Order: sequence, then C-alpha cells, then structure tokens
Amino acid sequence: MRFQTPLVPATLIRRYKRFLADCRLQDGQEVTAHCANPGSMMGLADPGTRIWLEPNDDPKKKLKYGWRLVEHGDGHFTGVDTSVPNKALKAALQAGEIAELAAYKTVRAEVKYGQNSRIDFLLTQPGLPDAYVEVKSVTLSRQPGLAEFPDSVTARGTKHLQELAAMAQRGHRAIMFYLVQRSDCRDFALAADIDPTYAAAFEQARRAGVEYLTRSTRITPTEITIAEAL
Repeated sequence: MRFQTPLVPATLIRRYKRFLADCRLQDGQEVTAHCANPGSMMGLADPGTRIWLEPNDDPKKKLKYGWRLVEHGDGHFTGVDTSVPNKALKAALQAGEIAELAAYKTVRAEVKYGQNSRIDFLLTQPGLPDAYVEVKSVTLSRQPGLAEFPDSVTARGTKHLQELAAMAQRGHRAIMFYLVQRSDCRDFALAADIDPTYAAAFEQARRAGVEYLTRSTRITPTEITIAEAL
C-alpha cells in the first residue's frame, strides 16, 4: 500500500486525546496531526520521537497532517495508522497473495455478522466454506525482535475472538489475521500480562477451530507491504 502523498519527517512533541499529536517539522513549524490509532501506542509516543507525517490538502479535513510512521534509531519503522492493515490485506487478498486464502475469489469488506458486529472481510468461493477474516494491527514490541498484541486491554478484541469462534463452530472458516506493522520483529506472541482475558479468549477460540495467521511488513516512508509469515 503506497501512501497517497509523500511523507515528511517531524519530531513528536506530544500525543494527547488519543487522536491528536503536536509535532515539529524540520523547518521548526509546529503542527497538529491526526493520530489514527486509538490504542495505547506503548513505546511509540515518547516526546522527541522521530516520526513521519502525511500532508493533505483536503478542505474537508480539519487537520492537514496524518501521523503514519515512527522511525527507530536502527533504520526500522513502525506503522501507527490502524487503517493500514485492512487496506493492505484487501489488496493482498484480491491479488491472491495470501497463500492460505488464495482459493477465494470474492472478497467483501465490512459485512455484518455476530452481535452487532462487522467482519473485516468475508471471503466466498463456490465449493468452499465461507471464510471470516478479522484483522488486527500489531505495533507493540517490548523485547528485541518480538511483536506482541494487544498493547492495552481490549474488550472489543475479546468479543471478536468469541464471534469468530461461533462462526467456526457453525462450520465456517474463521481467521484472526495479525499484521505486524514493525520492520524490526520476526516473532509474535500474545501480551497475556497486559490482557489475560484476551489471552484466555484466544485459547478458547483456537480450540473452537479459529485459525491464526501472522504476517510481517516491509515499511518505508513510501509504502507498507505485507511480507513473510512470522
């Protein structure tokens, strides 16, 4: 997934009210950027962090910048926009690039199911069970090379696991897809100490037949693309 406009580097001054970030551009100008990430962003929102913003000239948007990346000192990046995994996975599914799901030719997004929920993607193909795919953005890393989910307590995430388990028990395929938006991680684990309820729901869903796929990403200030399995 390529960014619509070239990103510009900046320094984070502070993140606040979940969706706002004050930033300093290279020319010294201070701007407020939209932060498309409702999570805790543990380890990613420290003042002084080097970040990358996407400018826009959309008159409908109050903020003229969107926070897209965190740059780490070793040249690696983390994508902080939680809408990216869905966009990137949709393109990969339509192109048949996810081997485990390549047999499905029809990809529908945001389909109602469960208890007042919408599945990120419903995949269908004659002769195959329907496949319900839920996508999660993974950005937490507390140990070198290890990505973890979640970065805060997520009742919504637990609900998604329970609803996927219900689909699996009805004979459908149910897949939890973890997309690691970090270029510095090669392993993945659940952060059970952060949300033990989610970890327990994960095990219950696994026993019910829910499948789990985890992919890494290649990240540059130009684009984010899905890479190899973790």
